[in-house]
Amino acid sequence: MAIPPTPTRSPNRRRFLQWVAGTAALTPTLGPTARASLPAKPLIDAHSHIWSRDTSRFPLTEGATLKDLDPPSFTINALLKLTAAHRVGRIVLIQHHLFHGYDNSYLIHAAALHPTVFRVVGMVNDLDRDPARQMRSLLASRVTGFRITSWIRKKEWLKGNGMESMWRCAAETGQAICCLMDPPDLPSLDEMCKRHPRTPVVIDHFARIGVDGKIRLQDIRNLCKLARHPHTHVKLSAYYALGSKKAPYLDLLPMIRQVVDAFGPGRCMWASDSPYQLEDGHDYVSSLKLIQNHCDFLGDGDRDKILRGTAQRVYFSQ
Repeated sequence: MAIPPTPTRSPNRRRFLQWVAGTAALTPTLGPTARASLPAKPLIDAHSHIWSRDTSRFPLTEGATLKDLDPPSFTINALLKLTAAHRVGRIVLIQHHLFHGYDNSYLIHAAALHPTVFRVVGMVNDLDRDPARQMRSLLASRVTGFRITSWIRKKEWLKGNGMESMWRCAAETGQAICCLMDPPDLPSLDEMCKRHPRTPVVIDHFARIGVDGKIRLQDIRNLCKLARHPHTHVKLSAYYALGSKKAPYLDLLPMIRQVVDAFGPGRCMWASDSPYQLEDGHDYVSSLKLIQNHCDFLGDGDRDKILRGTAQRVYFSQ
């Protein structure tokens, strides 16, 4: 299968490699089996990707090659070096379908090395014979969520017996259904949430509202409409890709406020979407500071829920 382009970013490998070199001087080297230390009440990054160039152990999906990896690698240790400087002690790893398809082995490997630090949002193919069985078996490997996306089958993404069984299973196991989607997909997700009211759901990156540079009020209303489903959550993430796409991302504050007002801080979670938050002049600390320093409508308790508590409950409580 041909690998589609990723529309949320424009790559800059040179800048990324310069960043990796810089972090090596700032943070201690972690060996291949080192355990990351866990600070008290660590912040949680609810969304990061990692991948390795060791394709003998962690093969790429059919049709992908090493040339498709952009940046060329973003490994377990690279991510831990990045987060250690910012009191981020727990991270939710998100399966990257473009590179690894439904093979979750690298993320599971990371969670086995650092079981207190990582949880995994994996992927299973809902067209397989029994995707719910796969979901249950992966829970023991710290896979506490599953990514689904409208990018693979477009309008058919929420249809079929396999998808229905995934949502029923998630209601029983507590594994979150995590949705990578675009604003036009929100009404179909709303209907699915109606049919499965007990299923935990997480909407990635504000449903990518503003990815074209325009933050439309109707899109925000459609997103906030899902707040009436009590087990639905939103990731406040991927600022580099939304609105003006310029730090400090203050143009996103009105949308953030509307989403937090609708869902409550207990159903919103911060995430970086690294390594893409590190490219083209963007950086990790700017993503954190938007919540920590610029959302003056949030109290300290609200920030704690968004930066830690919500993701802790959704991903780390199983």
